[in-house]
Amino acid sequence: MPSTTRPDAPRARARALPPPIHAPSPTVATLSSLLLISALACGGDDGVADTDGITTAGSSDPSAGPTDASATGSSGDDSAASMTDGASDSSSAPKLDTQPPDGTDSGGAADECTNVDILFVIDDSASMGDNQVSLINSFAGFVAGIKQQLSLAESYHVGVVTSDAYGYNAPGCRSIGDLVTQTGGADSSEADCAPFSSGKRYLDDSEPNLTEKFACAARVGSWGSDDEMMMRAMLDALKPGKNAPGECNDGFSRLDSLLVIVLITDEDDVPENCDVNMMFCDSYGSGGDKQAWYDELSNYRVNLAENVVVLSLFGKGPVSECGAVINSKIFGFTNLFDDNGYTGDVCSESYDEFFAAALPIIDQACENFVPPT
Repeated sequence: MPSTTRPDAPRARARALPPPIHAPSPTVATLSSLLLISALACGGDDGVADTDGITTAGSSDPSAGPTDASATGSSGDDSAASMTDGASDSSSAPKLDTQPPDGTDSGGAADECTNVDILFVIDDSASMGDNQVSLINSFAGFVAGIKQQLSLAESYHVGVVTSDAYGYNAPGCRSIGDLVTQTGGADSSEADCAPFSSGKRYLDDSEPNLTEKFACAARVGSWGSDDEMMMRAMLDALKPGKNAPGECNDGFSRLDSLLVIVLITDEDDVPENCDVNMMFCDSYGSGGDKQAWYDELSNYRVNLAENVVVLSLFGKGPVSECGAVINSKIFGFTNLFDDNGYTGDVCSESYDEFFAAALPIIDQACENFVPPT
């Protein structure tokens, strides 16, 4: 698609601006309706075959800003063994669901997850403003469902990153994979969303205004780069060095937590419009393929098959209502997680059904959680 530029912003696909976002209410979806939708959505559908011969789980529908020279890189030991364990101290904060008063289990496995880390990787290129609104509007119901279904979960972290080096983020944390606390540019909340009650750059269960704070951070806008690097953003966000004390993602990713990755994009993570003679492409993506991404993630987290859930929203068919491209590479990556991988249509006006259908997957993964040794 043709791009437009301005002196202090990267190129972006031209589009009409969406209407301003209205902060969602915590009552976006009642719990009863959410669980009903979940039961219906789990029925699945016919699926869509991707170019790797993998079939999707259910579907309901057939330019970074100024750079920062002081940006913090991924320092430290980037191996899973160096990750800090443990939940944040928030004894006075509301929890997801705690154990019964007598301290006994309510029937779950002894190793059921007690911590949950949720990482949202959001495409901030020119065509994504409306999709960010849909995500924000579905967030309250998603969190309400997690609170209801995860019987032993006591702590959760929620973080947001973009598909590029986000130039509107707080100074010192503008590298790809740095958690977003400040936004700017067209279609964004254009706000400093911090401080968070966690005292860090992520939201947690102590946050009294979780829905509003998420709406601020997740509305990253549409002035990001058209060279979307969704997988590089996800992987860099989880590097132990970036999560080390004093770094931009300090304390977000924990080895003793169930990791839920939410990917939302309308482009595939691949080189595009490449001229073999000029050795030039309009975009290059993250590099690598689904197996390389999986293998790299295994360096940062343990027991991927049991302890990681991947939820992906992207283009699902050759004819897309919102112009989204079929995303075969991220599709293939998601399906490497078997029952812990789930995909949906980014063009859907609402993501309520997608997240409701994902809740049983997260619940089962929590029950199957394998603690690190």
